[in-house]
Amino acid sequence: MAETQKRKEAAPENEKALNDWLPITKSRNAKWWYSAFHNVTAMVGAGVLGLPYAMSEIGWGPGIAVIVLSWIITLYTLWQMVEMHEMVPGKRFDRYYELGQHAFGEKLGLWIIVPQQLLVEVGVDIMYMLTGGQCLKKFHDTVCPSCKDIRLTYFIMIFASVHFVLSHLPSFNSVAVVSLAAAVMSIRYM
Repeated sequence: MAETQKRKEAAPENEKALNDWLPITKSRNAKWWYSAFHNVTAMVGAGVLGLPYAMSEIGWGPGIAVIVLSWIITLYTLWQMVEMHEMVPGKRFDRYYELGQHAFGEKLGLWIIVPQQLLVEVGVDIMYMLTGGQCLKKFHDTVCPSCKDIRLTYFIMIFASVHFVLSHLPSFNSVAVVSLAAAVMSIRYM
């Protein structure tokens, strides 16, 4: 009984130490406009760039129906995440796996959530590397049509190298300028 009490008392200290160490929770002093840049970039950027191709493939009627359906799903999941963020008094669910552990138990929550997160993360990373490399190649070919043809693989490696450097910045707020530029480009494209 005393050992259980000690573990319960040590848990908040361990969680505080983890939160102080993790870059994502280390500083919560971002400005509201940083969030706006990041959200516009994440929500509008990829969707807007893929919209013309998607509409040309499925047509106007189904295309508009899919857009409305995806908007409803996005709004609903956003509402769910906001509601679940602090559904247990005194406990913040800052990470998906914490929410999974609360819903499914300590071990099963990790086994359900983490593989899905990794699968989505790897898939999105591959997709962005390919798309970014293709965009760089298209830009190169447009700006310099008489230059020697460079393989797509090299452009993908260039794009990945830039992202590798950006991923080592101390916090997400460090890329606010990049998000601002991406948000401006996304809005201008619309």
